[in-house]
Amino acid sequence: MSSLLEGRLDLAATCARGLEEVLAGELAAIGADKVAIGRGAVQFRGSLADLCAASLELRTAMRIVLRLVSGPAAGRDALYRLTSAIAWEELVARGQTIAVEAVGRAAAFPNRAFAALLVKDAVVDRIRRRTGARPDVDRRSPDIPIHVHLGDDAVSLGLDASGEPLSHRGYRTGGGGPAPLAESLAAGILELIGYDGEVPLVDPMCGSGTLAVEAALIATKTAPGLARSFAFERWPGVDPGPLRRLRERALAARRVAPSQIVATDVDPRAVEATRRHARAAGVGEAIRVERGNVGDLDLAPGWLIVANPPYGKRLGEVESLRDVYAGLGDALKHGAAGCTAWLLVGEPELARSIGLRTSRRIVLFNGPIECRLLRFDLFEGPARRPTGA
Repeated sequence: MSSLLEGRLDLAATCARGLEEVLAGELAAIGADKVAIGRGAVQFRGSLADLCAASLELRTAMRIVLRLVSGPAAGRDALYRLTSAIAWEELVARGQTIAVEAVGRAAAFPNRAFAALLVKDAVVDRIRRRTGARPDVDRRSPDIPIHVHLGDDAVSLGLDASGEPLSHRGYRTGGGGPAPLAESLAAGILELIGYDGEVPLVDPMCGSGTLAVEAALIATKTAPGLARSFAFERWPGVDPGPLRRLRERALAARRVAPSQIVATDVDPRAVEATRRHARAAGVGEAIRVERGNVGDLDLAPGWLIVANPPYGKRLGEVESLRDVYAGLGDALKHGAAGCTAWLLVGEPELARSIGLRTSRRIVLFNGPIECRLLRFDLFEGPARRPTGA
């Protein structure tokens, strides 16, 4: 195994903006060192075994990157030299394929594709000089995905340890409505609201079922990466034993969900998609999926309600959704007294249409959309008060 993969590794995990502290807490819980919060990312140090645990267990991370080098690269020559200093011949075995992805922004590289091409050339040239062979490029499914982060102050290069994003658990097959939540964001919402599976939970506007499925994974203590593979498993010389043992322990730790999880939607296609995704995630028995209107809520006190209603970001949609949000507010008021509701809302005007007072607001980003995760403590009484976003 390459010396670059031994000892304590310099790692970074990315996440949706607003979830950085949640992700940092997850990393601390698995024993990561020197956890440092950034914007949309958390840096940490750990061994290969820690990387295995993070990949398998982190619910809110989107990707983990092994950082190899960082330095100024104010132009093409500087970036080529920075890349060429890495012992790529130790990280890419003969016959393995590579691909380079560049993210971020740098004045010297307004075209990220050009920066990625330059790094690819430097990697290939170094390997060819040292071994006499050159790796092929496979942009769709490379053995060794290479990650470049561009910044005006510095450029960092590393190995993408995840490959397919960690937010892609593997259970979602499409369908169930437009723009579903990323699995990692849904899990982050559940962690932010303190959900641990011990109280009953309902998503009355379940769409593709991501919130309900992630809730079931938490409630059953199912590791989110249990059913998928990771790019670091293809790194030369990596011992498969630690990850295999962690998988065995994670499988043994699963339990039956201690409380009810219910998902409903008025759209029969969404209901079928949620059932399909729950089965694919191995939590079909943990979720009761039904067709129903949000206005049909009739809950005993103590339930947790969580939903991601439509945002209305397209022209003309806000006006058409006002009645939907007003109806949601009425349903919460009349059918969920003594419960707590959390709604992810992307449009302040629509949030006001709910007509209930919020007790907490958390800023989150669903991709580029700035949202508010709003908490409503639901009590008996006739008063309806406007809420802010």
